[in-house]
Amino acid sequence: MRAPKRPVAIYPESDDMGEHELQRFIAELLRPMLARFLAARGVVAHAGADQFFYWAPGNPTKRVAPDIYVLPRVRQDIAIRSWKTWETEIVPSFVLEVASDDVTKDYEDNPVLYDELGVDELVIFDPHARPGSRSRRVRWQVYRRIRGRGFVRVEVSQSDRVRSKVLGAWLRAVGTGDAMRVRLGIGPRGEELVPTEAEEERAAKEAERAAKEAERAAKEAERAAKEAERAAKEAERARRVRVEAENARLRALLAKEPAVRSGASKKPKRAPR
Repeated sequence: MRAPKRPVAIYPESDDMGEHELQRFIAELLRPMLARFLAARGVVAHAGADQFFYWAPGNPTKRVAPDIYVLPRVRQDIAIRSWKTWETEIVPSFVLEVASDDVTKDYEDNPVLYDELGVDELVIFDPHARPGSRSRRVRWQVYRRIRGRGFVRVEVSQSDRVRSKVLGAWLRAVGTGDAMRVRLGIGPRGEELVPTEAEEERAAKEAERAAKEAERAAKEAERAAKEAERAAKEAERARRVRVEAENARLRALLAKEPAVRSGASKKPKRAPR
């Protein structure tokens, strides 16, 4: 008698659980910004959002769907539906989780799951944290995998920014309330914001407009220079005409002068006595 077949594990690519719209807005702004930031620095990586990651073969309940993640050595143009780490041996180097109303899941459960997944760095951002309140909610939590210590929380902050060691950039909270977003910052303290795609397009259009204006000004300066050169030539021509006329007048006077002198040298005849 044959042994009964073990049921085939099914790994869903999505679930029916909704998410707070603020989480979606934050991810929609940050993910393409992060992809461009990495590409501009020559980093081969895939910046994605909301795909399931499975790490336990045969156990589809062991899964997470990061709000934002970075997969090292994976091209950005690869479309990912779900990720089984035992097939690829690649796990996210960076994860950003945007906290929801379920504080227990976001603050306690997720760090454990991302530790199991093998993530190098987890940043938990809570847009609902109110600095100064007595709530347990905090704006930022940073977990890193440290040799000899494991996956530990290395920073808790109510400030507007924290630094990601994996990304080599700062994560900054900008805006307030439902308009709060997460931006990338560079510089010693992240003071320079990495532009969004729309900001890059506006900057490119402004640069194009400035280039056209500079070209127009250069042409105008060239036209003015040519006009000044033409006026200088015209003035020189007029001066030469005046000089030539004056020389002609002097030559005419000189031509008459001998006759005048000749007439003046003759003595008048004496009257007869």
